[in-house]
Amino acid sequence: MLELTILIPLLAGGVIMFFPVQLGRKIMIATGLIHLLLTLTVTIGGAPPCISKYFSTTPEGLLILLVTSFIFFFIAIYAGSYMQEVELSSEPLYLGCNLLFLSSMSMVALADHLVVLWIAIEATTLMSAPLIFLHRSKKALEATWKYVMICSVGIALALLGCFLIVLSMDLSGSHVPLTFSSLAQIAEQLDPTWLKAGFIFLIIGYGTKMGLAPMHTWLPDAHSEAPSPASALLSGALLNCAFLGVYRGHQLLYQAGLGEFSGNILISFGLLSMLIAAIFIFDQTGYKRMLAYSSIENMGIIAFGVGIGGLATYGAMLHLIHHSLIKSSLFLSAGNILLGYGSKLVEKTGDMAKLFPKTFIAFFAGFAGISGFPPFGVFISEVLIIMGAFQQGRTLAGTIFILALIFIFAGASRLVMRMSFGTFNKEILVEEKWIRVLPSYALLCTSFILCVWLPDSLYEIILSAIATVGGGING
Repeated sequence: MLELTILIPLLAGGVIMFFPVQLGRKIMIATGLIHLLLTLTVTIGGAPPCISKYFSTTPEGLLILLVTSFIFFFIAIYAGSYMQEVELSSEPLYLGCNLLFLSSMSMVALADHLVVLWIAIEATTLMSAPLIFLHRSKKALEATWKYVMICSVGIALALLGCFLIVLSMDLSGSHVPLTFSSLAQIAEQLDPTWLKAGFIFLIIGYGTKMGLAPMHTWLPDAHSEAPSPASALLSGALLNCAFLGVYRGHQLLYQAGLGEFSGNILISFGLLSMLIAAIFIFDQTGYKRMLAYSSIENMGIIAFGVGIGGLATYGAMLHLIHHSLIKSSLFLSAGNILLGYGSKLVEKTGDMAKLFPKTFIAFFAGFAGISGFPPFGVFISEVLIIMGAFQQGRTLAGTIFILALIFIFAGASRLVMRMSFGTFNKEILVEEKWIRVLPSYALLCTSFILCVWLPDSLYEIILSAIATVGGGING
């Protein structure tokens, strides 16, 4: 049962390219629905893996899988209508790679073996690269090559990190399977020097894919050039998968008594990412690039919260969920804006509140949500992270965190206000359709619902995930 979440989108992605696009769109949506139902079944009822040597159900993995599956379903619904408007000859490639991308991300979420996790994260690069190049322009080609090259170098460094962890086992005289669950049982016996070195390479390697600064340089170009449904998946799901690799490394160091070492590194990368985003977001001329830098910021927030520990770790996991929901919604709204105005530049948009009222509501609400305003969940997650930072005595780090949030909001709000209420005298190219607005609304409503009511099963999964790194709602 467990491996079906990998196999079903894998098989569907392999055959969907040979079907007519109209049928292919329906298959993609149906596969997304089946995947979501399977994920819910595994999450609520549990399911043992058929290949327990390589796969297992961990709380953090289930959380990533659930978020990925949920947003994929709504993105697939949106993509069917979006692709009708853009009429790309390469749409069969998009449909196939989209499902293969889902399969590889599911594999990341369920992988327990060090090398299998590495292979799965590398597979997400290969499956998502064609999605970035879908428009076949020079900028898309440049963005794709930058994505493949930078992320491949990062993944190579992560593999070196895996080797160093294996070396820490050999030097300690321990010989167990190369699974995170097995390593957790002998973590205190591992050689601390090589374990620290391994984590440094893991966070640089997987942090590259996660979009942490200064390894983030591929992300703005890739998110900007990819079609909006692909951008939504890259930001809302792929970055979480890379974070899982970093989180698993942090778990291992915490269990080995080295949690302070890995936590300080996460805090440093988190704050640096937020500050870099704050600087560059002021100079952006494109709204999709603005959203991309917002993703860098939010990955930094998650890394910061996990590094702080205690209550902040709980806030970081909540932030992961709500960022995925809201940022996916924002990228889908950005797709509607691009269809209507025919440009990704802020200066070539305007008066969205009048010309695109449905999209405006979704985009403006999403901007408010991602900026940390109630009633969306990012408000709660950021408050918890700030409270956790001050509880842990990290006054300076908490202050920098707050200042970075303020600067990012100031930079982004200038662009959003121009798009929403600025002057626009030209004719729009494509009218709004409810089918392209409802998925954004659904994702935003989910964030709102989870803000006021968190299901017990999801709450328990989060608590179980953060308990392995000393996190908890009691600080």
